[in-house]
Amino acid sequence: MKDIKNLKIAYIGGGSRGWARNLINDLAKEPLLAGEVALYDIDLEGARMNEKIGNDLSAREDIVGKWNYKVYEKIDDALTGADFVVISILPGTFDEMESDVHTPEKYGIYQPVGDSTGPGGIVRALRCLPMFEEFAIAIKNNCPNAWVINFTNPMTMCVRTLYKVFPEIKAFGCCHEVFGTQKLLAKVLKDTYDLDVPREDIIVNIVGVNHFTFLTEAKYKGMDLFPIYKKYVDEHPEGIGEPIDPDHWANAPFMCTHKVKFDLFKRYGAIAAAGDRHLVEFCPGKWYLKDIDTIRSFGFTLTSVQWRKNDLVNRKKVTLDNYNGKPFELRETGEETVLQIKALLGLGNIVTNVNIPNKGQIENLPIDAVVETNAFFSGDSLKPVHAGKVEPALNALFERIVEEQETVCDAALTGDYEKAFVAFVNNPNVCLGFEDARNLFNEMLENTKKYLPHYDRYLKQLN
Repeated sequence: MKDIKNLKIAYIGGGSRGWARNLINDLAKEPLLAGEVALYDIDLEGARMNEKIGNDLSAREDIVGKWNYKVYEKIDDALTGADFVVISILPGTFDEMESDVHTPEKYGIYQPVGDSTGPGGIVRALRCLPMFEEFAIAIKNNCPNAWVINFTNPMTMCVRTLYKVFPEIKAFGCCHEVFGTQKLLAKVLKDTYDLDVPREDIIVNIVGVNHFTFLTEAKYKGMDLFPIYKKYVDEHPEGIGEPIDPDHWANAPFMCTHKVKFDLFKRYGAIAAAGDRHLVEFCPGKWYLKDIDTIRSFGFTLTSVQWRKNDLVNRKKVTLDNYNGKPFELRETGEETVLQIKALLGLGNIVTNVNIPNKGQIENLPIDAVVETNAFFSGDSLKPVHAGKVEPALNALFERIVEEQETVCDAALTGDYEKAFVAFVNNPNVCLGFEDARNLFNEMLENTKKYLPHYDRYLKQLN
């Protein structure tokens, strides 16, 4: 049995100004666990800042979770002897992501996020997955029995790569999009019955792939929420919340009225369980992303990469302030990472949604494809919860997505970018002729070539 007061958590991406701060925050509030957090990042300055921030926090008398944060310059040293590995990286920089998201706009292709599917998600995967290949090898060599928790997008393909390279790895991907839909259902109960319900009390059955997940069951204390949700959807044809002000539409990067969720419910009879910005990217491009007017009519927004750059400047300032002595303020992150770690250590059980290979939990999707369903965490064990069959109409969308993701994974790991182009040109959001699709693909690869290990070979193939 592991010594829960002498754990080692290796953090790949330990210079993060986002996810790393969430983990520092949540570990500080947990009295049962202690040990070392090994920070590794190519951004050594960011990792050293988090090292000091984490240690300053642990030294405070009001903090119950005592951890030693230590920077490692080599990934092997960070991973050696780790009990848990957390991965949260930005593959490349926001400059590459700017190309992913905005270069397709020259061809009339809009992407609210551009990190999981569509032209942006595919090209992001081509530079990200070779990094995950290296991570998988390093984990195999240094801590093969560690539990690996991934937060990086494209989530599904990152987790699939870990298992392709190291089949025995104990990895899962975490995403909080489903939590938002549980909160939406809690609002439905509040609006309908004036009930105040924590989202955790809404029990759901989850099927799908990351960022394109659906609920096929939803209950509160045995009450079937589907009829209630259907009535609510019918009563709110324009979604809920205040309409987004057209004059400030571009400055509301994460807003949505849930109108897309409601529309998908009418189409498929299942409750879409991700943010509208993610959901639309997996659907045929003419449904929700045809043009700016269509996007506005469905009440969601496009998150510009310039907004992300500005936000990073703000997050760096917060980090610098904490580094220079401003007290770290604890908050509720809404994340379940520490609860998952505790359950895997035998300190209670938890059922929650994760991304892991399909072992039959979704009956009519391919075995080993990474899917998102509930799973049961308990005592060094992670078991998928059987989610059943997906209805044919919805499953047809899932099957196309799985096939695309498998193709892109293979292309990224073998360097066969021509195979990636096949997935690219067939993506439902690439509503272009073949020549325009080829030109767009080549331009996007050129813009991210620094991170493509096989780019020179691809150029030779073209010539």
